[in-house]
Amino acid sequence: MEHATVPHSLRFGIFEVDLRAGELRKGGLKIRLQEQPFQVLGILLERPGKVVTREELQKTLWPQDTFVDFDHGVNTAINKIRQALGDSAETPRFVETVARRGYRFIAPVEIVGAGWPRLPAPEGHPQGARKRWKVLVPAAVILVAAAIGGTLYFRSRQAMTHLTDKDTIVLSDFINKTGDSVFDDTLKQGLSVQLEQSPFLALVSDRKVNETLKLMGRPAGDRLTPEVTREVCERTGSTTMLTGSIAGLGSQYVIGLK
Repeated sequence: MEHATVPHSLRFGIFEVDLRAGELRKGGLKIRLQEQPFQVLGILLERPGKVVTREELQKTLWPQDTFVDFDHGVNTAINKIRQALGDSAETPRFVETVARRGYRFIAPVEIVGAGWPRLPAPEGHPQGARKRWKVLVPAAVILVAAAIGGTLYFRSRQAMTHLTDKDTIVLSDFINKTGDSVFDDTLKQGLSVQLEQSPFLALVSDRKVNETLKLMGRPAGDRLTPEVTREVCERTGSTTMLTGSIAGLGSQYVIGLK
């Protein structure tokens, strides 16, 4: 592995990793990730779209003279990475398990800052899609967040009641009708960060959602369809559920919100 050419910071979706500082951030906010899982994440990010075998991880992080339960160590590291990213083994958005081989980072990865060569896009994520994502998603997130705020305010005025930070909201996964996988998770992730910054809205945490999914007999990280979101909303005693969709219309995109 050529560490001399490894960039300092990498970005994927709304996450950013500072490899030198050993920091993982989501929407600018630092997320706690222990040293060993962070090292595993760094190795995966250096080779996006390519399989990193368990043997390679063992040689890099657990030298032959180190007496540890390697299988348990790598499984624990991968689980902690997925927890930090809100990912799941069943429906991976970032870290995919390749049966009997190892793991692969499947989301588009870009280098932060000038002067570094771009990393190759993973299979199924062309450079054109990444460029569209950089332009479209931030603008879409701002517009949708503004629409949510305006709609909730308008309806609360009509009902003579006001949503407070004690009225929790469950955000569903966006229904992606574009056929472009770059939109599978980025809209929801970006919107979640925007809404969490509001002092007037309170989203149900990923941890609480996953706990509720388990009570429903579903795996943690299961996709939040409108039907699943409604049940999660009811079980958590939340006030509102938000569901969104994105579809192509010629050369443009249409975002829907309920």
